[in-house]
Amino acid sequence: MPGQAEIGVFGGSGFYQWLDGARSIMIDTPYGSPSAPIALADVGGRRVAFLPRHGPGHTIPAPFVNFRANVWAMRELGVSRIIGPSAVGSLQPKLHPGDLVICDQFIDRTTGRPDTYYPGPEVVHVSAADPYCPELRELAGSAARQQDLRFHPTGTVVVVQGPRFSTRAESELHRVWNAQLIGMTVMPEAKLAREAEICYALVALVTDHDCWKPHKGDLDAVHLLEEIIGHLRAATENALALIRRALPAAAAGGDCSCQSALALAVWSDRARIPAEVRRKLKPLLGKYLD
Repeated sequence: MPGQAEIGVFGGSGFYQWLDGARSIMIDTPYGSPSAPIALADVGGRRVAFLPRHGPGHTIPAPFVNFRANVWAMRELGVSRIIGPSAVGSLQPKLHPGDLVICDQFIDRTTGRPDTYYPGPEVVHVSAADPYCPELRELAGSAARQQDLRFHPTGTVVVVQGPRFSTRAESELHRVWNAQLIGMTVMPEAKLAREAEICYALVALVTDHDCWKPHKGDLDAVHLLEEIIGHLRAATENALALIRRALPAAAAGGDCSCQSALALAVWSDRARIPAEVRRKLKPLLGKYLD
């Protein structure tokens, strides 16, 4: 099964159908089933795997996405780089609906989501100082510039638990933290990708300003939702243009520090890690435990 794909894409709202001539494959993982069958197709001469985070028809709420299975399945297919587009709200006036943001930092406010492959007895401390792959971010930025897209090369996203949206007080707090974006579905993807030594980049699609900014007085709830959906469609088209342009170069990329993230991360006495744990984690840790 390894070698079936070079680069993966995790899609959210608006990304359910974008690959032509794809075939679907279902993968079992030690953590259960992924959100959906994975679509495999060629884009620009490269093998691409696509998985909708929320499942077919957007049926899985953000807190209940099986992130561990999703990332594991990508790695099992041979994916070494993942691009994760995701709809977000803006926390700052300069970030407008329809903009794309290639994030460089996150603030994780989620709770209770299974977010590690290493719950013990193996102790694995992975660096997250720069949580998004710098090489993949640069490739995404280059693709955005080539397409003349409206984008921002950096940004910090606050990831909240959901499925509810923020209160105004919470939104203002996030602004005080100088965060730029807010979303629900982009963690723990980045953390798990780092634990699996996969390069990961988040391309955030701004759909609206979070509730800190009052909406236009002439918009009722129905028309406000229509406006947000319109922004999502526009941002999605821009993100697809970026991804299609970036995929060939991203798949052809060489080794990156993300792909040796575990080299110094195992702190446990190897002799005390049980054989069944070694077997389960062999695809991730085998080269460091042998």
